[in-house]
Amino acid sequence: MNLRSLALAPVLALAMAFPAMAEKIPLNEISRYLNGLKTAQADFTQVNGDGSISTGQVFIHRPNRVRFEYKGDKTLVLASSGQVAVFDGKTRGGPQQYPLSKTPLSLILAPNVNLGQAKMVTGYAERKNTTVVTAQDPQHPEYGNIQMVFTANPTQLRQWVVTDEGGQRTTVILGEMRTGVSIPPSKFAIANEVARRQ
Repeated sequence: MNLRSLALAPVLALAMAFPAMAEKIPLNEISRYLNGLKTAQADFTQVNGDGSISTGQVFIHRPNRVRFEYKGDKTLVLASSGQVAVFDGKTRGGPQQYPLSKTPLSLILAPNVNLGQAKMVTGYAERKNTTVVTAQDPQHPEYGNIQMVFTANPTQLRQWVVTDEGGQRTTVILGEMRTGVSIPPSKFAIANEVARRQ
C-alpha cells in the first residue's frame, strides 16, 4: 500500500461510517414519472386548512381527471372536462364548479408535465430522504402552487400540499398507490353524479 492509499484510508473509513445523503430526484425523472402515471388509486388522508382531517379514496385518470371520495358524509370532488365539481354530502343542491385550470392540481393532471418549463418550479429540495418540488402555473402564479413529495427507487408520489389563490393550504397524504388500474370513465362524469343525487 503506498503513502497516498494510507492517507486516504481514514477518509474512506469515515465516509463509509455515515449514510450517504439522499440525492434529489432529477426534475426530468419526476416529469417522466408523472407523464407515465395514467391511472392510479389510493387511500388518502387530507389535512384541511382549519386543521380538520378527512379520509377517503382517490382515483386518478390522467390527463385531467381525478375523483376524491370522502368517507362519512358523501362529499365528493370530481375533476373532468376542464371543470372541478365539489359535491357537498350535507346538501342536496348541485355542485360548486370552477375551472380545473385555476387549481394547482391541474399541473400534475396536465397531458404533458414538463417541470423544466421556465418559472414553473419555485422550490426543489431534498428533505428526509424525499424530494420536494413546488410548482406553479408560470402564466398564472396567482392561482397558487402545489408542493409535491416524492420518494426514489422507484420514483413515487407520496403527498402534495395545494396552496390556493387565497393562501389556504390543503395537504393530501397518499397511502399505498395502485397504478395501472382499470377505472371506468363514468366514475369521472360530473353530469352522472348530478343526476344520481337528484
